[in-house]
Amino acid sequence: MIRLSLIIATYNRAEQLMVTLSSVAEQSADSALWECIVVDNNSKDDTRQRVTAFKESYSHLNIEYVHEPIQGLSAARNAGVERAQGDIVAFIDDDERIVAEFVEAYIELFDNYGDAMAAGGRIIAEYPTGRPTWMSRYTEQPIANSMDFGAKIRLFPKGRIPGGGNMAMRREVFTTIGLFNTSLGRTGKRLIGGEESDLFERMQSAGMRCYYVPRAVMYHIIPQEKLSDTYLERLAYNIGISQYRRAALRHRIVRLYVGEVAKWCATLLLCLVHRPSQALQLVKMRWNISRGIIDGNKQ
Repeated sequence: MIRLSLIIATYNRAEQLMVTLSSVAEQSADSALWECIVVDNNSKDDTRQRVTAFKESYSHLNIEYVHEPIQGLSAARNAGVERAQGDIVAFIDDDERIVAEFVEAYIELFDNYGDAMAAGGRIIAEYPTGRPTWMSRYTEQPIANSMDFGAKIRLFPKGRIPGGGNMAMRREVFTTIGLFNTSLGRTGKRLIGGEESDLFERMQSAGMRCYYVPRAVMYHIIPQEKLSDTYLERLAYNIGISQYRRAALRHRIVRLYVGEVAKWCATLLLCLVHRPSQALQLVKMRWNISRGIIDGNKQ
């Protein structure tokens, strides 16, 4: 019986997807207990052919290919949820690799903690070309979303949520509070986000508990192109737009602006204790997030 459905939404990353799927194929959990659903979000490369060939090479695994023509990460994830057979639904992205006990760790967590409705694991950033010297833990967060809360299972820290590329929840979460909001989340090359924050906010409002699972480790592979000034500017700007959209949905625009002023104060203080290259990136990131917030109502 399928216990866990592992969903991978992908868009034009066939080469990297094969790295991700290779780590999925090495899972220690009994293959009869889990499935992997690859949701191709209208890719223009050879994703379909590569996944089909992978399925044939690993015919003992439950791997399903789904084509979702509606563009957007939220739409793709929702398509995966609708096809999922497991009572646990887990999500990873197409630019990472997971450890062999990943699936097993999540199944054990939900079996042993009856009050757990959602969970997230460790996220370790991996830089094939090296970690840049201008990067601080503050500028790394939006790029890699690194996450490590220790070696023991615990409730997720207040104010933090699992990373979108390493999270799981009971299937009943979606039947209770609904699916991912398709007005949020990445669409094609647009770096809009916020769909995970929105989902977990709805879960919190419903009193659902979320646990940290240290054995569910994911390595987030950060290529050189994601460390360019152009990408970082786009990313920060779209974070601002995402924050505006979420605030508008919750009627919290004034609170958003007040919070941004406070973050500017914190940023300027942080600049005093970082080397110049790191301080410059902190200011640039904050500036572009603010631009996105200001332009949010125009998008």
